[in-house]
Amino acid sequence: MRAANALSEYIKAKEPESVVLIEDTLQYISPTLNKAITEGYVYLATKTPKLFGSMYYSSDKDSQINTLRKTFEIATTTVSSSLKPLIDEFKPDIVVSTHPFASEIFASLRKRENIHIPIISIVTDFGVHKNYINESIEAYIVSSKEMADNMVERGVSRNKIHVYGIPVKQSFYKSDETKETLKEEGLDPGLPTILIMAGSFGVTDVLKIYHKIVKSNAEFQIIVITGKNERLYETFYRYLSKITLNNTLVEIDQESRPITSSHISRHIKPAKPTKLMYYTDEVEKYMHMADLIVTKPGGLTVTESIASVLPMGLFKAIPGQEEQNASYLVRNRMAVRLEKNNTCTRTITDLISHPEKLAAMKNAIKRNSNGNSSEQIYELMKKLVK
Repeated sequence: MRAANALSEYIKAKEPESVVLIEDTLQYISPTLNKAITEGYVYLATKTPKLFGSMYYSSDKDSQINTLRKTFEIATTTVSSSLKPLIDEFKPDIVVSTHPFASEIFASLRKRENIHIPIISIVTDFGVHKNYINESIEAYIVSSKEMADNMVERGVSRNKIHVYGIPVKQSFYKSDETKETLKEEGLDPGLPTILIMAGSFGVTDVLKIYHKIVKSNAEFQIIVITGKNERLYETFYRYLSKITLNNTLVEIDQESRPITSSHISRHIKPAKPTKLMYYTDEVEKYMHMADLIVTKPGGLTVTESIASVLPMGLFKAIPGQEEQNASYLVRNRMAVRLEKNNTCTRTITDLISHPEKLAAMKNAIKRNSNGNSSEQIYELMKKLVK
């Protein structure tokens, strides 16, 4: 949805008279099916990540007896007719998909109903899965030459593949005056800043990573954004409201506060000055403030980091697409892995204590950046419509 919204905003800015409809395909077809799939993904990814990884890689294999793949194809073919009323009513000039299920469903419908509307499929990760590939798709948007080569090996025509990257909001490409912004946020412009994007998954792992990071001897400050994870926000708030003084645990009085507010632990500073936030729609502002982001390697978050030229420390990659994302970023020196053991502390200390290493990571990000993805996709859309 973030990729779709970013592309929609760009199109409307370039062509105000254009009409863009963003539709959650699974929700449109069947709210029950959508709930089952999304909740099933969250459960598998968080509770049984090894099983999820096994299913992900198994369904990516070329095999006549690939049960998972065949089940996927049968399911998308069965439900594709449910999408026809939307196509008949909206009458689009072109369809852009940001999810493999949506691509497969529309491609199946188009083939069966003989619909002549071009479709672009945006791969929103840094690895390619078989579910993205369908002969009825006119164009694929990928994030690297490695991905393009992999798709060619899988039988996709090179002419269909465009290395443009994943669309993100235009504001990620524009860096404001960070020193003044840091002051406005109650932070020290003279200290390096680490941004922790916790996201919607997990509580324990994020706290363990934070606990390891603050053990570093290097001087820096931290911004923690928990996203719409109320449990994580409350747990972090309680954690930051405690500090050890002379081996005595001291509880800081907690004032009542709305869950949507940001909170800085002002009474007694934790081991590192920390700003805790619940949710913000200005993630780009905080990325531009930071010298390093600590995050799970989700496709959109790492793309936003690349657009912001922000080095990454990656933790808890889920087997499957997140592991592929992490491997690509580390291999191309745009990111480092952070383990929950003591190597995490050493890695953070090494990076913060050696600004030249962060600078080298920034240069690697610039080398691997594809520029403004939305602009390039918009131009491709116009060509395909013609």
